[in-house]
Amino acid sequence: MGAFLAGLLGHTYLRYGLASLVALAGDVGLFMAGLHLGMAPAAAAAFGYVAGILMHWLISSRVVFAQGVAASGADRVRQKALFVGSALIGLALTIGIVALGAMLGVMPLLAKALAVAVSFQATYMLRKAIVFA
Repeated sequence: MGAFLAGLLGHTYLRYGLASLVALAGDVGLFMAGLHLGMAPAAAAAFGYVAGILMHWLISSRVVFAQGVAASGADRVRQKALFVGSALIGLALTIGIVALGAMLGVMPLLAKALAVAVSFQATYMLRKAIVFA
């Protein structure tokens, strides 16, 4: 079982998925808290997503793409900027999908679930191909 688990964790996509689940838990928890506090759905989605970005950088740069992390200095600053850029693309997708869902009368949590799926794929592709390449 240990060798099987180690083999699975050797796959970047799976590690990214697990990192995303951790960040998503924080994101959705804060999203739901924001809704509970009366925030507009799109604002609550943005609030949760920003917290998720911070969590995701910490996990991605240390566990998921550790071999692709730039050394300190200008290269590392550039990499962090690219990571934030990829996160902002995910954030724009998240806000847009949740806002559109709200305009169409879709339950906020359902719209958020769709936003999560779209944002996950977009940010994974950007981070693998550009940020940590």
